[in-house]
Amino acid sequence: MAVLVGCRVLFHAFRPPMTNLDGVCRLQDVMQHVLVRRTQHARLASNSVMRQYSSDAKSGDDLSVRYLDGDDSGIVVFGINRPKAKNAISKNLVKMMSEAVESVKKNNKVRTVILCSMVPGIFCAGADLKERAKMDQREVGPFVSKARALITELGNLPMPTIAAIDGVALGGGLEMALACDIRIAGTSAKMGLVETKLAIIPGAGGTQRLPRAIGVSLAKELIFSARVMDGTEAKTLGLVNHTVEQNESGDAAYLRALELAREFNPQGPIAIRMAKLAINQGIEVDLTTGLAIEEACYAQVIPTKDRLEGLAAFKEKRPPRYKGE
Repeated sequence: MAVLVGCRVLFHAFRPPMTNLDGVCRLQDVMQHVLVRRTQHARLASNSVMRQYSSDAKSGDDLSVRYLDGDDSGIVVFGINRPKAKNAISKNLVKMMSEAVESVKKNNKVRTVILCSMVPGIFCAGADLKERAKMDQREVGPFVSKARALITELGNLPMPTIAAIDGVALGGGLEMALACDIRIAGTSAKMGLVETKLAIIPGAGGTQRLPRAIGVSLAKELIFSARVMDGTEAKTLGLVNHTVEQNESGDAAYLRALELAREFNPQGPIAIRMAKLAINQGIEVDLTTGLAIEEACYAQVIPTKDRLEGLAAFKEKRPPRYKGE
């Protein structure tokens, strides 16, 4: 009963209209803070620095950040680009991805983020073990914490995120994909949490997100055995939403992810963000609390201009023109 009362207080606290995506972000931050305090989890702080990105990767960059335009305006593509290291997660990659995530987090114009690879046959091979071997033992813990914080922030982005797995995704690479809302894999992709082979455990959310994705028993089997599976098996287990036959250019999963992002783009952006928030927060609590969260999120779409535009477009039999207001 105390939980229900608390959620009703939360709902009433957010009844005043918030008619833009900044309001949605504020609601998300506060709701997340309440639920994190309730479960006594420590929130990881991000020290990311804001920076501007060009539409294409510069030579030598570990990450390409592309803001698509035209009909695809609103879609942002994060492309990991470390061919010599099989896209392994390094200090610099963590830094660049943290900056990229921070830059899109409260950008009202971003509607979908696609995480993919610029390197054929590789999504991300996990931690950069060559760099790790050169670290002092005291450096390992803080680095893993930064990588975990990055993946947590990726999972907390308010807009939909899609992982396009067109190659090998092992260890931390699969953990990054697990933090995304949707995963698409090529049939030839190879995926697995293989840390137990190195006498360690998944340390960037794998022990928590994999069971939530495919169930506890199957997750234990895969982690205990360090098994690597292809895209077809991953689809059978429910690890990925879609499996696509790989093409000659090696980007079949990315192309399918782009198609999916184009399905999201015409929909109301505030509604999508609030739906994501309701699902993500509600799945972690009991049904009664989850319904109260849904009620609070629904209240935020009622006063928006987008909702009125949707009704007008339906009445006039034309496509709606949503602005995120």
